[in-house]
Amino acid sequence: MNDTPAIDTDGGCVRLRLDIAYDGTDFAGWAAQSGQRTVAGLLDETLSTVFRTPVRLWAAGRTDTGVHATGQVAHVDIPVDALPHAYPRSPRPNQAEFVPLVRRLGRLLPADVKVRRIARAPAGFDARFSALRRHYVYRMSTADYGVEPHQARYVTGWPRPLDVDAMAAASYNLLGLNDFAAFCRQREGATTIRDLQRFDWEQDGDLITAYVTADAFCWSMVRSLVGAVLAVGEHRRSVDWCCELLTATGRSSDFAAAPARGLTLVGVDYPPDSELQARTLITRDLRTRD
Repeated sequence: MNDTPAIDTDGGCVRLRLDIAYDGTDFAGWAAQSGQRTVAGLLDETLSTVFRTPVRLWAAGRTDTGVHATGQVAHVDIPVDALPHAYPRSPRPNQAEFVPLVRRLGRLLPADVKVRRIARAPAGFDARFSALRRHYVYRMSTADYGVEPHQARYVTGWPRPLDVDAMAAASYNLLGLNDFAAFCRQREGATTIRDLQRFDWEQDGDLITAYVTADAFCWSMVRSLVGAVLAVGEHRRSVDWCCELLTATGRSSDFAAAPARGLTLVGVDYPPDSELQARTLITRDLRTRD
């Protein structure tokens, strides 16, 4: 399988879009890894069983170990001759094409990952390269007792007071098209230039929530952004310090990334169908500092 658009013709493939949710606590991230329980590995295996042929999913965001999702988007290319395996023997009238498959996957998949919706992807759709932006939230609690038990897998307990106003000011200074090398674990040949479109904070009693949106994120970027701003919130660093990090050419060791459990991918935006192919070409164009 590759990243090229599927062809819905005789002997070709049909590209499907999947909307996915998962609790990342017991997964070693999204990407399939030998000997590890991963979201993609589990879904690839399950869908390959359903369609009786090897298939592979491609996601909008390859979330790290322990990170959750309520709005992950992926695509998969299904050979035309395997597609009938998605349909029931006795389909119900006026039922959407892939509702039976969604229900079947609901029974086959474990409780910590679910495919919420499946549809034929429009021409030119690529879950990763067609995306305009990704939305994440990061949740933490500063309550003296820690985190409410029913939220413990999705909220990070923070034992020290935080100055949310200072954090908001530091986050605002990071917005825009910048090189976020200081906030990214390096991948050979990958750019660290990103357009950070939203990074703000809300406080509701002991619950503090960060909203982070960018056109794309590099490896560990969201947790690193949150971790750096937390240093400002604890008054260990100045508000201007985060902005100074944008001059770095490599991952900074002056702060730690925030724990994974508080982070959730909540949504991915795409352009109108007529602009999907053009968006893919723009995304594939490697950006540089120049």
